[in-house]
Amino acid sequence: MLSSATDASLLAAATGADVPPLTPSALVTESVADPVVLTLLVLAAGLYLWGVHRLRLRGDHWNAGRTVSFLLGGLGSIALATLSGLAAYEDVLFSLHMIQHMVLSMIAPIFLALGGPVTLALRTLPRAGRARRRLLAVLHSRAVQILTFPLIPFLLFVASPFALYFTGWYAATLSNPWLHELMHVHFLLAGCLFFWPLIGLDPVPGRVGYPMRMLILVATLPLHAILGLTIMNQTDLLAAEHYLALDLPWSDPVSEQRVGGGLLWSSGDLVGLLMLGAAAFQWMRASEREATREDRWLDRRDDLRTRNDG
Repeated sequence: MLSSATDASLLAAATGADVPPLTPSALVTESVADPVVLTLLVLAAGLYLWGVHRLRLRGDHWNAGRTVSFLLGGLGSIALATLSGLAAYEDVLFSLHMIQHMVLSMIAPIFLALGGPVTLALRTLPRAGRARRRLLAVLHSRAVQILTFPLIPFLLFVASPFALYFTGWYAATLSNPWLHELMHVHFLLAGCLFFWPLIGLDPVPGRVGYPMRMLILVATLPLHAILGLTIMNQTDLLAAEHYLALDLPWSDPVSEQRVGGGLLWSSGDLVGLLMLGAAAFQWMRASEREATREDRWLDRRDDLRTRNDG
């Protein structure tokens, strides 16, 4: 087991004969014990559970599905991507890097959004407290309003992977640990900015009507397919100097690149279609609730007219 995220790069720095072949057991034995990531994940989980506990103490209900979504789906996905063997082999095998990319940018943000942490914080923090006022100030700040304007998250989510893989940025992240970690943070934040207003439950800026949400999600499907197919069919090897220097006897970097592009294409479309279904379901539920409210209002109006006529 590797002791830190920096030590994980030792796999990539080793010669081909020194890098153990990828096996299912290696995803566990070559896991990464990054103290910074571990601390942040434990802190996030602790704060969330503390909020749920506070609500239950005063008799308020909090959906258990939200807790499972945030802790297991959201934080669990981040841990899988950054602390398991995925993190150890991500700069050795392009296909595993792409899996990590998809988990951090699509899977984890979706589950974090469905966990409703902002709603939990607003319900837990004292109404007159400084922490709640600061949270509301951040949500209503100009910077957040700009960052969550629908076009900005869309461009960050869709365009930044093209810039990463078709410039020298990706190769730079393989040789610079700080850029490497920054890439992980970017994947996660870009995914959160994109998905949170679309399918999340929190009252965050950038939320648009359901027709626009569907349109945004539909627009991402072909772009992910284009990027994946382009990587699959590209004749030049991405970060060729890095991958060829590894000289792995058990892996071909060209095949790895094709597999990675295929994973991006297929998983991007699959997650996009699932999100379309989720958005359509939310739209239907919202329409049903609106119809119910309208029926109740009409019933009250009719009752009032009947009493007045009587």
